[in-house]
Amino acid sequence: MNNNNANVMPNARASSRYQIILVALLSLNFGIVFFDRNALSFLMPFVQPELGLTNTQIGLTASALSIAWAISGMVFGAMSDRSGRRKAFLILATIIFSLCSFLTGLATSFLMLLGARLLMGVAEGPILPISQTVTAMEVTPKRRGVAMGVMQNFGSNLLGSFAAPVVLVAVASAFGWREAFFLAGIPGLLAAGLLWWLMREPGIAPVPSAVSDQPALQRPSIREMLAHRNIVICSLMAILLIGYLVVCWSFMPLYLTSVRGYSPQTMGWLMGTLGISAAIGSFVVSGISDKVGRKPVMIITPFMGLILTLSAMYFQGHAFILAILFFFGWSLNGIFPMFMAIVPSETVDPRYIATTLGFVCGIGEILGGGVMPTLAGVAADIAGQSAPLWLMSGICVLAGILALGLKETAPAILAKRSQETLASTSLS
Repeated sequence: MNNNNANVMPNARASSRYQIILVALLSLNFGIVFFDRNALSFLMPFVQPELGLTNTQIGLTASALSIAWAISGMVFGAMSDRSGRRKAFLILATIIFSLCSFLTGLATSFLMLLGARLLMGVAEGPILPISQTVTAMEVTPKRRGVAMGVMQNFGSNLLGSFAAPVVLVAVASAFGWREAFFLAGIPGLLAAGLLWWLMREPGIAPVPSAVSDQPALQRPSIREMLAHRNIVICSLMAILLIGYLVVCWSFMPLYLTSVRGYSPQTMGWLMGTLGISAAIGSFVVSGISDKVGRKPVMIITPFMGLILTLSAMYFQGHAFILAILFFFGWSLNGIFPMFMAIVPSETVDPRYIATTLGFVCGIGEILGGGVMPTLAGVAADIAGQSAPLWLMSGICVLAGILALGLKETAPAILAKRSQETLASTSLS
């Protein structure tokens, strides 16, 4: 697993031990990415009064990071496909986004804050598509759904959605919000060292595709990618649900403290509940999709998001019960690996997975994470702090309806259907 073995047996499927270590390492690294990305949202009750930010400006900082993330993911995801040097891209990106966390802590104005978030988005953009590509190449097909779900959801939610609000709010309360950002930058540098030490450069391993009978693409254009219905639907779901995610991170902490009157510490634990929910969902939801299929899971789960928004606005009971409602409402997060990685990777030519994943993530970040937080901020300034939550509610309904048009891609389900077809043919 060291650097000297980086190119050993590039076309052989990795050992089970290495697969586990690799998924754990990539999940940890992506978790640190989200720890840094979410830090500003959880610290906004401290940052907003000192820098005098409006709701629109808060939305703009989230939009700037998302747009930079999107463009960077598409550009560098494609570059990593062409060069084949995915390990080097991951290490460099990890180092740069860690340094950007330190830079955020130095911001003294809205423009400085905006610039720091733009740079962080550029650094973080390629990490997910490259990490999911490596996972798809190195993990056996029967475990791919679980592995890609864990890679994307477990670390990001355990660290970025659970640990981040609890730890960062505690540090900000004791020492200040700037010191919290300085703390957030350290783990990424450690993760870069682990990537250099433990990860090998993956070779080109076959990734069974739901459209494997189609000729391989020479270099997929946007039009060629969108010729697949699944890519169109996954892209639309990415726009909606990434928008849901970023709007929640940007405005839910402020809603809980300024409208519902919870203390920053209680807000931190409520938001941390989302991380626990999604971390568990990374196993459960993706694992269920391996057994029953991607499509039914992707239809049902978006409607669970309504539990989160409606309980945040209307539930009047104890904060502990609200946390339980948040836990179930955030199960929506469990399908993110499906529309962002699993279904696209099972749909397109395996040589261009990172390019396709970069496109799906990119369009979702630009039109969802880039546009919706700003719209939510403007709506909050005009109509009140509940406007972003109503926007999130509408997104849940639309995403569930869109998933009705998906074509099934789960290998186990396709194999079962093929066997049933053969049996039916032989009987006739």
